[in-house]
Amino acid sequence: MRSFSSRLRRNLRYAKYRCQRAVLARVPASLLEPLAAAGARSGALFSAKRRANGVVRADPGPDLADLAPRETRRARTSRALEHLIDRRIYFGRHVRGVEHWPDLQAVAAKLAQQIARLRQTHPGCPVIVSPFHYVSQYANIYVIDELRAQLALRSLAVVSGMPRNLYGNDQAQIPGVNVLYTFDDDNRGGLGLRVVRSLKRNGALVLFADVPPFTMHRYPMETVGVQMFGRNARIHHGVFRLGAPLNAWLLPFYLTFERGRFDAELFEPLPLAAPDAPQQVADCIATALRANYGRWLAAGHPSLYAFAASR
Repeated sequence: MRSFSSRLRRNLRYAKYRCQRAVLARVPASLLEPLAAAGARSGALFSAKRRANGVVRADPGPDLADLAPRETRRARTSRALEHLIDRRIYFGRHVRGVEHWPDLQAVAAKLAQQIARLRQTHPGCPVIVSPFHYVSQYANIYVIDELRAQLALRSLAVVSGMPRNLYGNDQAQIPGVNVLYTFDDDNRGGLGLRVVRSLKRNGALVLFADVPPFTMHRYPMETVGVQMFGRNARIHHGVFRLGAPLNAWLLPFYLTFERGRFDAELFEPLPLAAPDAPQQVADCIATALRANYGRWLAAGHPSLYAFAASR
């Protein structure tokens, strides 16, 4: 009897998953924001944890200079929107085998053009493409996979601290993206070497340079002091330590999502060997936060770049 009930529960969970997958794979992009807002509000009515999560994400907003109140309100629903977009992209590709997002393909085309110009003006210098943590991780990875195709690369390495396989087998979905995980205890010691090898081999690599220091608290952190929002702050030093000796350039950008349409804001490429490169990156991070806080995936994070790293 216990075995039968266990199988029944397992089958019901799988049926629910299949139904959810089939529905989400076909949700129009224009409905994602309204659905996320409705889901976040209804969830807050019945869950103290969800209410608190919305407050925590929105509260730091006014502390940032010149931040529009609308951005703090949008931060309350950004987690729900992120999950919807993630699943819409992932399940859509899983169900149909292919996903066409012209807006994201256009973002990849802009990045490819920037890289082509950099290769003309600075031949031999590798490029580190740096998506900031906005809108959706899977949307960012979609852009990266499309960029890989436009650069005619068989694979493109991405340094990531996200958990593996949140919704299924990521490698089967994006075989052209080689994810180098920062949290692998077995491989972390060789992460820098693998990053350098990928940069030299392909001339390009992807690294999320805006991650708040506190998210890497499991390991000794290498950070560098900068100024953000008129106060002392710290950002990760790894991209400068790895990129500067190779004369690499950083190409930062962040996604936006409004009324069912994706777009991106691209910053000017900057040389990682420049003495003021950390401050330039910090300025890019601050600009993105002021303009798009409501879609920042780490909204409400305890450090806000003020975490006191040991080194």
